Order: sequence, then C-alpha cells, then structure tokens
Amino acid sequence: MKIILLEDYERLGKKGDIVTVKDGYARNYLIPKGIAIRATDKEISEIEKTKEELLARLERRKQKQEKLAEKLKELELTAQLKMGRRGAFGAITNTDIAELLKAQGININRHKIILPRPIKDPGIYEIPVNLGLIKASVKLNVLSATKGPTQ
Repeated sequence: MKIILLEDYERLGKKGDIVTVKDGYARNYLIPKGIAIRATDKEISEIEKTKEELLARLERRKQKQEKLAEKLKELELTAQLKMGRRGAFGAITNTDIAELLKAQGININRHKIILPRPIKDPGIYEIPVNLGLIKASVKLNVLSATKGPTQ
C-alpha cells in the first residue's frame, strides 16, 4: 500500500514522502497513529503542491541569506579589548559581536555566531556565522586598549 508520511518516521522517511509498506502495517499501525495517510491521487497532488510551495519559500529564504552573507563578508568589525600587564581584562564574546553587528544595522541572534571560546587576545579573526541554510563569516579586528595607569 502506498502511504504519505505526515511526520518524520525514522525507518520510513521524512514528512511528505510517499512510501510503499505492507497493507497490515499501514492499516493497523501507521494510519491509526496519525503517522501516515493513504496515498490517493488527490492526496498526492496536494502533497506535490505543498512541496513546491515549500521549495519556493526555501529558495527565497536562501537568496536573502546569501545577500546577508555577502554583506557580512565585506564587513570588518573592530572591537577594543582592555589589556593589562598580565593579559586581557575580560573577553570578546558572541554577545559583543552581535552588538557590533547591530550597530552596523545587521540583526543576528548571538546564538548564530559560532565562537568556540571567548577572544582574549588582540588580532584579526574570521568569525563564522550560521545563517540557517548557509554559513557565512565576518572579519573581526580586536585591538588592544590599556586599562589605565598601572600601579
């Protein structure tokens, strides 16, 4: 029997997939549990239409993210890191980078900025950013700033 999966099911496929299973498995388990429905011509045409709409929506989203990735690639952020004789006072975190991006007019959630550990040394860094469908990076220039007079 051909069925259409209504949700991802580990052993059969993903939501919207049309799969063939044994009649008893479909009638006694998959359909009563709401995991699948019987694949009729009407249902198959609706699923295909839904898939086309979803693909179009994903393509538009990907294009927006590619434009944002290009904008991030051209951008160079600058941050000040307070330094003392023994090293840095504090660190640059993904929250700080998100705030620097926001100052440039780009709103990105801090959780999308991939920073394995806080930056505690001056230098130039390529910071990866997960935009969802694609990955991008932004250049961060960390400058040293003295904490004031040493005693």
